Amino acid sequence: MDDVPDPAAERRPSPELLTRLRADLEAARYTVDALEALWGADAAAALHRGERVPARRVLDARRAGHGTSAGLATLAELFVLGLPVPVEDAAAALPSLGLAGAAELGLVADDAGGPFVRAGLDLRPYAFADAHGEGHWWIVSDLGELALGGPLGEQHVLGVGGASMTLSGLMLPTPAGRVLDLGTGCGIQAMHASRFATRVVATDISARALGLARVNVGLNGIEGVEFRLGSLFEPVVGERFDRIVSNPPFVITPRVAGVPEYEYRDGGLVGDAIVEQVMRGAAGHLTGGGVAQLLGNWEVRDDGDAFERLRDWAGELEYWIVEREVQRVTEYAETWIRDGGTRPGTAEFDRLYDAWLDDFERRGVREIGFGYVLLRRPDAASPPLPAAARGGRPARLARIERLHGPLGASPGGLGVHLAECLAAHDRQSSLDDRALSDARLTVAGDVTEERHHWPGDEHPTAMLLRQGGGFGRVVELDTGLAALVGACDGELSVGAVIAAIAQLLEVDETALAADLLPAVRALIDDGMLLLPAE
Repeated sequence: MDDVPDPAAERRPSPELLTRLRADLEAARYTVDALEALWGADAAAALHRGERVPARRVLDARRAGHGTSAGLATLAELFVLGLPVPVEDAAAALPSLGLAGAAELGLVADDAGGPFVRAGLDLRPYAFADAHGEGHWWIVSDLGELALGGPLGEQHVLGVGGASMTLSGLMLPTPAGRVLDLGTGCGIQAMHASRFATRVVATDISARALGLARVNVGLNGIEGVEFRLGSLFEPVVGERFDRIVSNPPFVITPRVAGVPEYEYRDGGLVGDAIVEQVMRGAAGHLTGGGVAQLLGNWEVRDDGDAFERLRDWAGELEYWIVEREVQRVTEYAETWIRDGGTRPGTAEFDRLYDAWLDDFERRGVREIGFGYVLLRRPDAASPPLPAAARGGRPARLARIERLHGPLGASPGGLGVHLAECLAAHDRQSSLDDRALSDARLTVAGDVTEERHHWPGDEHPTAMLLRQGGGFGRVVELDTGLAALVGACDGELSVGAVIAAIAQLLEVDETALAADLLPAVRALIDDGMLLLPAE
């Protein structure tokens, strides 16, 4: 890896040690499936809730019978449960690396010179499935609250959390040349991006995070990732990328003395300004047609519309922003105070709670939105059709929507659906109303229709289209649109179907087309109606 020199250069792991560690992890079958088989579903579920007692009891009860799984059990106790293990057991579980090599990598530490060793870092398996297939890696990060037995440090480097998995699932899987992972943390997004990118530049303000990200990339044999130290877009001034991904430290934190500032979640700015800076900064670093994807929080204030602020932050870029959740400020404060390891019912919890509520009160914040942001630089080589040619509907991608319900089933990740919807939007945007009328559409395979009747009524009181994948959308139909969708089997053109419906309903064909074509474009954008293959 040809990295730009930075102060984290001393934290460059030995390739030989990482090769030895990988051999030991493979030999022990240190995988997600093997661990769940080792201690069972109930203990695995408890671990997801942050409770290790059930898993520890299972391992204790089975210790004499571990046999060939002894190495797996030792690694699980040491790195997942955060428990001390006997020196001889640790050495047996890491025969190629050895305890000296493990100590050099920072993985283990002596337990005060006694007969036990403790984990110095968290090391656990990670399994995933994306558009390119299934895979598994091992991820090194700082020890969590379970192993530490107390609050996290402010320089804590987080492993793979819920937000990390959300963003990796959102990534467009289509090939890209250069990708920027802004705020890489442990490196997980850069690793996922390497599956579709030629080259990845991963940046972070934390030298420690970059050091651990180098370990993860090397441990998993991933090539083509370059690391740079610096804040936001400072390490890539003057450069442009085909794709930008970012899980920025978006948690809104009071800027007052005595409130911990965790690097992995706190960008050091007031309110939601870190999300604003990433969105505004993306414009200067995307190639034509390039896409930025990030997660974010935004404040819902008494004096304005949060969505208007988001539109302003997008600036010249096209945008598709999906709000997935809204929390009251009280819920939000409780969530993130607990996340740092401070327990409810303590004086410290109450002190931090006051600080959070005071901060929100100063800006008139009543709720916090969370969601997905997709930005795209328009491609100057493909100017859009004027709105007049498309029934007044603009061609520019400009969507902000609230989708707070459950998602549909997307085995390869939601990014597959996003990519398909973007491609569909671009195709339908290139068609004027006459060309769209000539198209022969089909209904997507995951779309079903529901009709609801009052008992005894001949006609339905409600007709719905339901999407099984993607965002799991539900669209209400009127008679005309229901008839059009029902006839989209690829045989007749949209115009021919509209003409037939107009005759059947005894309405003006031109007026019906003006009513239905925008709805057809929307269903294409949502992936519910499909254009014919090119």
